[in-house]
Amino acid sequence: MSHGVALRCTVERALASPAVADTDAGRGFRTNLAVVVAGGAVLRVARLLITKWNRALLLNDSLYYSAQARQLAHGVWFREVFADLPGAEHGPLTSVLMAPVSWGSDPFNRQRIVTVLCGIATVAVIGLVARRVGGDRVGLIAAAIAAIYPNLWINDGLVMSESVSCLVIALTLLAIMRGTESPTYQRAVLCGVLMGLGALARSELLLLAPLGALLMLLIGRRSALKYGWHAAAVLAATAVVIAPWMIFNATRFDKPVLLTTNEGPLWLGANCADSYYGAALGGWSLFCVVDANIGANGEDPSVRSEQQRRVGLQYARAHLARLPVVLVARVGRTLDLYDVRGLVHGDVGEERERLATWAGVVSFWILAPLAALGAFRLRRLHLAVLLLPILVVGITTVVFYGGHRIRASAEPVIVILAACALEHWSRRAKRAAE
Repeated sequence: MSHGVALRCTVERALASPAVADTDAGRGFRTNLAVVVAGGAVLRVARLLITKWNRALLLNDSLYYSAQARQLAHGVWFREVFADLPGAEHGPLTSVLMAPVSWGSDPFNRQRIVTVLCGIATVAVIGLVARRVGGDRVGLIAAAIAAIYPNLWINDGLVMSESVSCLVIALTLLAIMRGTESPTYQRAVLCGVLMGLGALARSELLLLAPLGALLMLLIGRRSALKYGWHAAAVLAATAVVIAPWMIFNATRFDKPVLLTTNEGPLWLGANCADSYYGAALGGWSLFCVVDANIGANGEDPSVRSEQQRRVGLQYARAHLARLPVVLVARVGRTLDLYDVRGLVHGDVGEERERLATWAGVVSFWILAPLAALGAFRLRRLHLAVLLLPILVVGITTVVFYGGHRIRASAEPVIVILAACALEHWSRRAKRAAE
């Protein structure tokens, strides 16, 4: 009860107060933001203790992240979970963050705490990004939404990558905002470092680097040489961050591995009978990957991934006429407009509570239109920066499949844009009342 009261009071205070906090002092903003973050922390910790504490992991990606973290804690560097082979099924960042708390045979609770802490930090950073976009009131509203938005906190406490990647995305947006408004080489390098970390959390976030560099070039068209060097600094810093992982993979796999060996299963599960004609239309099918029986003889994971990718691409080329329908279904899934029950069922299988997942669906239906309206209230530069994660989600959806985990990278932006719309309407209502 106190959590809800605190959040409500903070939002009301933000909506009612004039833009006094839009000054450099910021003391009131920091205090109010701390209250909101504390409320979000109470919600996340309570959910962790009530629904996740001492619960075993289900058969999903959390087993991989947990096992890799445990291996790292005991000095074993990224091996397959169920076979004595090199492992790179997912990026290393999430497991690396969990490794310091993954000693012993039952580290699940401590690993869950790591993602909860990431989720709490994400609330704070979203508030800071929104403040830079629209002032203190927008920052507080965005933080309050982030604190209670199911599609953010539902991932906190899972032994997966979404909480980590959302935090890195929010930090990247903050860095890009600063880097585009007042560009320096140091800020460009920081952007690249964060983009590299994002790619090590979720592979598709590597797209942020070329998109961010392109944005800098477009912004600096009147000073192409200067901004060109800044864009190069972004790309170089990203490359430096991911290079150790790529070099490590080059020494242990038979085939080249850019970031993960999950590329093959991704292509195969997204391009097969189930995902083109069956119940998983527009989504991803584990059954297709299992039924293909590729890698059953213990091949090197990179070889297995290459074979799976080849089969998936062959299927896609053989069914090009079906692709328009598949693309519409993919987009519909990401936007919660197609097979919502199937999406919810899949989320439950990944340890998300059914009621909370449905709350996330309804919340997205409310916030997404608000976000579209809020986009019209922004400066073009700020909007261009915020569109970067949305572009990543759009590209990933079209190329691979649609789903909630794919959309997770855009959730911080949806919150920020919705906050802009709410703040604008609150000002109009206040002026009308006067």
